[in-house]
Amino acid sequence: MNPKSHPIQILKLFMLNIFFILTIDTSIYGFSFLQSEHETPSAHPHILYGIPKGTSTSNYYIKRKIYTLSSNNGTKMADWVAYIVTLSHFDCDENTSRYWVADPEIDPEHTLEPGDYENANKILFTDRGHQAPLASFKCTEYWKETNYLSNITPQKSDLNQGSWKKLEILVRSKAESSGNDIYVITGPLFERDMLVLPEADEPHQIPSGYWKILVDASTGNPQSWKIAAFIFDQDTEKNSKVLSHKVTVDEIEERSGLDFFHALDDLTENKLESNKDSVWIN
Repeated sequence: MNPKSHPIQILKLFMLNIFFILTIDTSIYGFSFLQSEHETPSAHPHILYGIPKGTSTSNYYIKRKIYTLSSNNGTKMADWVAYIVTLSHFDCDENTSRYWVADPEIDPEHTLEPGDYENANKILFTDRGHQAPLASFKCTEYWKETNYLSNITPQKSDLNQGSWKKLEILVRSKAESSGNDIYVITGPLFERDMLVLPEADEPHQIPSGYWKILVDASTGNPQSWKIAAFIFDQDTEKNSKVLSHKVTVDEIEERSGLDFFHALDDLTENKLESNKDSVWIN
């Protein structure tokens, strides 16, 4: 039978191909799609108690072995990146490099490319700042995926090499000393107009600041989670003390427009998100 003369056969072949694509094991290959309320993934290994509410429904949701992110088509940055800091992922002497590439899972018109960052350091004094840090995954075979530009933002060098880096080191230190996994979710703030990348050839936004939420959920009981939250302005001085940037999760929610841990019961969620005085990170 010649399919060219039978449109129904062509349709059947097309539907079989679609079925095959949808049934591929995405935990192996990673996947992305435009995020909508009708396309919520069933498994979120890096996220505690629900994908953050308030994320744009047009975002790309990308789940990889070492992190999950939600990439915004307008800003060309991830609204949030979630990952887990585990001792075995960073406790080694593996050599790594910073070879920047556009995210292969995102349409080129919706993400930045390496050339967009040309001269940014010289003119704007920014680095290519990781959201999920390379150093926290250097012992895994997937560390190169932290260099995808969906996981990068133009971050002022003083912040990137100062208190932001210090907090990343502190998180790894906590994971090492406790032996516990630490859940992290982090993202940008866009609270004022900023200069744009001088060589970028598509519309984008540079963050005015950043937030980060840390959770030690090792007890298995949310009521006894150890939790800490931070906000850093883009213009933070290099010698700024990390602990001076401690805030509540409530403040991050108010300023980012996102709602975290919303699958928890309200009493537990409110208690965790209003606590700024945790001595866990000090």
